[in-house]
Amino acid sequence: MADKVWRNARLATMTGEGLGIVEDGLLASRDGLIAYVGPAADAPAFPAAVSEDCQGRWITPGLIDCHTHLVHGGNRAGEFAQRLAGASYEDIAQAGGGIVSTMRATRAATEAQLVESALPRLDALIAEGVTTVEIKSGYGLSLTDELKMLRAARALGEARPVRVATTFLGAHAVPPEYRGEADAYVDLVCNEMIPAVAKAGLADAVDAFCETIAFSPAQTERVFRAAHAHGLPVKLHAEQLSALGGATLAARHRALSADHLEHASSADVAAMAESGTVAVLLPGAFYFMRETQLPPIAAFRTAGVPIALATDCNPGTSPLTSPLLVMNMAATLFRLTVEEALRGLTVNAARALGLSARIGTLEPGKACDLAIWNIGEPAELVYRMGLNPLHARVWSGA
Repeated sequence: MADKVWRNARLATMTGEGLGIVEDGLLASRDGLIAYVGPAADAPAFPAAVSEDCQGRWITPGLIDCHTHLVHGGNRAGEFAQRLAGASYEDIAQAGGGIVSTMRATRAATEAQLVESALPRLDALIAEGVTTVEIKSGYGLSLTDELKMLRAARALGEARPVRVATTFLGAHAVPPEYRGEADAYVDLVCNEMIPAVAKAGLADAVDAFCETIAFSPAQTERVFRAAHAHGLPVKLHAEQLSALGGATLAARHRALSADHLEHASSADVAAMAESGTVAVLLPGAFYFMRETQLPPIAAFRTAGVPIALATDCNPGTSPLTSPLLVMNMAATLFRLTVEEALRGLTVNAARALGLSARIGTLEPGKACDLAIWNIGEPAELVYRMGLNPLHARVWSGA
């Protein structure tokens, strides 16, 4: 039995090691899950199902944006202008801009205003085939405002047909009221914020920013231990601006992912390979900040570290809402292959969120989250810039 069948389709299932291509394919859904996917010649009959003729279009899993800061107040266009004039990201942050600037705007906004301002960004992702999005907090930097952000993120998942994974990022920056007292702020994150977030059930994971302008490895490890104590998996912003060994620390704590990684060392790569930690690359931030240090792509490949991609949509360093452009950037800037780029926004992105059992590939029993494309071959999704070939998006079978 099935509710709906998509016939005459070409499938990129993302199963196995490649794209999992089925040329003359059929996919059927039942109760929001995939009931059958594979060659049309092997499919059972589905006489009662609604049938759609895909006319040879390609179907991939719905895209997964596994690293965003979608909820925030204000924007930082003025800081962008400052960087164009020669100021560095660190200069701006130390002068009271950067994350703290967005903190002020976020604290001033109501929960409803945060939802309203985030919806156009979410809609842009949905329009390019995204069916699951991770949304981090981290611009409130107080218990009240971090909870407000997480509630707003969850509300977005109720306002639109999209799966939202929420991540608590209280250790994103030191707020002004704790200036010079980073350890005391980490105490607050560990002893008050994480317990409250866990009790409210508002976060699926805990993240931190391990960097010279943010938190040290020792402070980050305290956050990780608090997260584990409350049953929450961890992720990490690591090795973006300097080499602090954050990725190795993340791997030691069996983190779902370590993200950015431009300055990751061979030791970091080896540790991530051993732990299964996913490398989430963020080419939008690399481009926007005009970075020159490339992530160690070849080392990740050799070691077998899974590579995921994401927009890193945020107001300061990657105001990007196009997963299609992310794939092109990953190919042109980081030299990822078509296969790597497509797997980076599907199967490996699901793994980076700990959701591999539910999404990321076209397999029976997984959520029927689909992107149906007007393309002649999968390479077109990586090759083109500024063209959206999405024909239809299906979330939970509808």
